[in-house]
Amino acid sequence: MNKNILDTGVQDFINNNLTTDIVSVLLQRPFFDSITNKELAEQIEAKNKCKNKLPSWYNSEKIYYPNKLNIEQCSSEITAAYKTRIFSGKSLVDLTGGLGVDSFYFSKKIKAVVHCEISNNLSEIAAHNFKVLGAKNIRVEQIDGLEFIKNTSAKFDCIYLDPSRRSMNSKKVFMLSDCMPNVVPHLDLLLTKSKQVLIKTSPLLDISSGLNQLGKVKEVHIVAVNNEVKELLWVLQEGSWDKVKVKTINFKRGNEETYNFFWAEEKITTPLYGEPQKFLYEPNAAILKGGAFKRIAKDLKVEKLDEHSHLYTSHELVAFPGRSFRIMKVFDCNKKELKHLSGTKANVTVRNFPESVATIRKKYKIEDGGDAYLFFTTINKSELKVIRCTKIQTAFR
Repeated sequence: MNKNILDTGVQDFINNNLTTDIVSVLLQRPFFDSITNKELAEQIEAKNKCKNKLPSWYNSEKIYYPNKLNIEQCSSEITAAYKTRIFSGKSLVDLTGGLGVDSFYFSKKIKAVVHCEISNNLSEIAAHNFKVLGAKNIRVEQIDGLEFIKNTSAKFDCIYLDPSRRSMNSKKVFMLSDCMPNVVPHLDLLLTKSKQVLIKTSPLLDISSGLNQLGKVKEVHIVAVNNEVKELLWVLQEGSWDKVKVKTINFKRGNEETYNFFWAEEKITTPLYGEPQKFLYEPNAAILKGGAFKRIAKDLKVEKLDEHSHLYTSHELVAFPGRSFRIMKVFDCNKKELKHLSGTKANVTVRNFPESVATIRKKYKIEDGGDAYLFFTTINKSELKVIRCTKIQTAFR
């Protein structure tokens, strides 16, 4: 950490060059004696990445930014704030602290937070930023988090881990055994030091696989932002949890789409199937990741078009966590029926359909955009249909 970067003149340079091409900064003569142009470029690039992801950091003066990879790997403010809803207690240790976004948000709710980070540079940066952001109840430890928890006699109300999803050669990984640290061999230790353990994993991790490997999972939280799954969060507690609860949330334009179900109940649920009616529903990404394909149909009293299409329909409009549409027309998927679409604009979606969106657009000469929505899908196990819709703006919470 080069503290000269925090000088007022340097900070002014960074703020005045946020829209400047990074290459042009690198190629010029040094702007400051004690700071390389590479360091300046890294600060500019990293700060720009924080504008939407970490607005509290971006809008605060004298924040020191790590390299862009650390920014990419850390939680966003919106997902960090969500985690504070999961835990309660007076003490928490973050064993994989990193930039400290999660630790910072936990400190807003939990009285004493310990931030462990093995990298000396990143630990120093986090400590500085905590001070700038006014987080006085975070103790920073420059140490491997697992070593800290092994050697401390203290017990905590909560333990949090976000294992790195980068391999030794910097490739992205998602399997628990490939992450650093691999938490699975240390679960018994963690549960002797805390009542609750929260583990963040890749959105790509299969939920069944995670449940089998982690054991003692009480809850799984699937967090999406603007219909993109960002995090899987696993709550572990001592005990036997036969009914694991899956909680899904999608943060969308200031609204929250939530839906919860029990993992075991999905397998034994039989939904109603039916033909397209007046309204069509498409679940959000968090629900699709959770695999609540049958349970949601029963809970919300809608009918499923097909076992594998994951589209739903009803005669009356219901509050549905995802996209809602008014059905205008349903027709067979053949050249004769689709001929009239040539040259028109429409938003195309495929669900359980043998062709991709790109192929359909090219084949039927459909331009992207407009107010029309076309769902190419399968109903009744084998019938290929096209459902033409208009979107309904609904607020689901």
